[in-house]
Amino acid sequence: MIPHAERDPSVQIRLPGSSSPSPPPSPSLLRSKSTVPPTPSRTFAHRISLIVLSILIRRRQGILLFAPLVYISCMLFHMHTVSTFDAGPTIHRRPAPGSVYRSPQVYAKLRAQIDADNATADAISTIWKRSYKGVEWKPCVNKSNGVLPESNGFIFIEANGGLNQQRTSICNAVAVAGYLNATLVIPNFHYHSIWKDPSKFGDIYDEEYFINTLANDVRVVDTVPEYLMERFDYNLTNVYNFRVKAWAPTSYYRDSVLPKLLEEKVIRISPFANRLSFDAPRAIQRFRCLANNVALRFAKPILTLGESLVKKMKKLSANNTGKYVSVHLRFEEDMVAFSCCVFDGGNQEKQDMIAARERGWKGKFTKPGRVIRPGANRLNGKCPLTPLEVGLILRGMGFNKSTYIYLASGPIYGGNRTMAPLLEMFPNLQTKDMLASEEELAPFKSFSSRMAALDYTVCLHSEVFVTTQGGNFPHFLMGHRRYLFGGHSKTIRPDKRKLAVIFDNPKLRWRSFKHQMLNMRSHSDSKGFELKRPSDSIYTFPCPDCMCRRNKTTAAT
Repeated sequence: MIPHAERDPSVQIRLPGSSSPSPPPSPSLLRSKSTVPPTPSRTFAHRISLIVLSILIRRRQGILLFAPLVYISCMLFHMHTVSTFDAGPTIHRRPAPGSVYRSPQVYAKLRAQIDADNATADAISTIWKRSYKGVEWKPCVNKSNGVLPESNGFIFIEANGGLNQQRTSICNAVAVAGYLNATLVIPNFHYHSIWKDPSKFGDIYDEEYFINTLANDVRVVDTVPEYLMERFDYNLTNVYNFRVKAWAPTSYYRDSVLPKLLEEKVIRISPFANRLSFDAPRAIQRFRCLANNVALRFAKPILTLGESLVKKMKKLSANNTGKYVSVHLRFEEDMVAFSCCVFDGGNQEKQDMIAARERGWKGKFTKPGRVIRPGANRLNGKCPLTPLEVGLILRGMGFNKSTYIYLASGPIYGGNRTMAPLLEMFPNLQTKDMLASEEELAPFKSFSSRMAALDYTVCLHSEVFVTTQGGNFPHFLMGHRRYLFGGHSKTIRPDKRKLAVIFDNPKLRWRSFKHQMLNMRSHSDSKGFELKRPSDSIYTFPCPDCMCRRNKTTAAT
C-alpha cells in the first residue's frame, strides 16, 4: 500500500536535518483519520522493540553491537503476537502402550469368554515336557572326612535383610570361613524396621544340625571364647569391623582380611549380605553348596508345621495326583510403595503409598531431583503383578478353575477388594491362614521370617512355582527346586514387560491372550534347565557346582 504522505502532495514531512516545520494537516486528512479504528495499547515488548530500533537508527555504527538485542526483541514481539492472537490447540498425548494399569478393564471384557472356555485338560498334568538333552542332574555335594587344621581365628558376621537375604549371608560366611581356615561364630540377625523380626539363628534354623553337618569342613561355634571377649570388654562392637564392598573377590579376603584375622584372632564383618563374588573358585563354591543345600535346615517347629501344610495341599489336590500350584505374590503395601507404580486405587492409594514410603525409607523418595516415573516403571517390568493379573495369566496358561493354588504372601494391599478377582478365577486358592488353625500359627504370627519359612516349605514341594516379582525368595526357591527335581526349576516366570503391553490392549481377545500365555509358559519350561554363568548366583543355578550329570538312559538301565 502507498503511504498517505506519498498520495497527498499537501502533506509534508520534516526530514532529518531540516529546520522548516511541516504545515498542519488538511481537514480532509483529519476526516480520513477519524475513520481509522483506535490503535491497541502497546505492550512492554512493543515499547522495548521501538526503543531499540530508534537507538539503532540514530547510531548506525552500533548496529553490530545491538544486533542480538534486535533479534531478542523481535522474538519477544513474535511470541506475544502468537500467544495473544494465534494460540493453537492444546495437544493431549496418549500414554505409551503398557504404561498405564488397565488390567481391570481387560478382565471385565474377557470374563465372559473365560467362563465360557470349556477346555477340560488341566495344564498341571502336562506343563513340564522339556528335558536337558537327554541328561538329568543329581545332587553332588561332597563332605570332607579329614581333620581340620588349627584355626586362624574367629569370624563374626551380621546378617541383614529378610529370611533369604540372611540365608545368603550365612552361606557366604561359611564359604569365607572355610577359605580362610577360620572358625565361624553363629551369625547374628540384624533387626530391620521393615521386617521387624527379632528372631535369632536358632529360631529359624536347626543350629545343632548346622554345626554337626559342617564339622569336618568348617568349624562353627555359638559364641566367641571368653579369653578373647575379655580383650574387648565383652562387647563385640569393640572388635575390629571390616566394611567389605559388595561382591568382593576372594583375593580381597586373602590379601586384606586374613592378615588382620591372624593379628587380632577375631574379626567382625557387618553388614555381610552380598559381600562375596559369585565368580569364585570351585573349592569356595563347594562350601556354599554344602551350607545352602545340606547344612541349613529349618528349626523343628517350622519344619513340622511346614510339612503338615504340604500334606494338606496334596490331599486337597488328590484329583490331580497331589499336584498343586504355588504362587509367590508380592503385593503387600511396602512392595507396592517401593515399586513407585500406580494401580487403580485412586487418591487413597496415592496417599497410602506416600505414607508407606516415608515410614520405610525416610527421605529416599523425596530427595531433591528424585523423579518418580510410574509409567516407565511399568514398561520396564518393575511393577508387581496384582492378584487379578496372576489369575488371568494362569487361566490363559491352561490352569482351570479346579486347580488348587497355594498363595505365599504377606497381607495383600487392598485386602478383599484386590483379592476378589483371583478368587473368582480360582476358588480353590489356599493360604497358610486357611490351612492351619489359629493355635498352630500363633507361635509364628509375630515373626515375618518364620512365616516366610512356612511359605518357602510349601512352595518348595509344589508341582509348579510361579514367581511374580524378583527378590531372594524366588531365587533361592528356583535353585532349591533345581537341586530336588533333577536340575529343572519347574518355575513359571512371566515376562512383565510383555504383559504390560498385553494388558493395555483394549482390543484384546481371549484366544489371542491364551496363545501368548501358552508361549510364555513354554518359554518357562525350556528355561527350567539352565547352567550357571560366572556372574550368576549359585543359589539360583546350582548346576554344575552343586550337581552332577546323570545320563537318563544309564539311570533307566
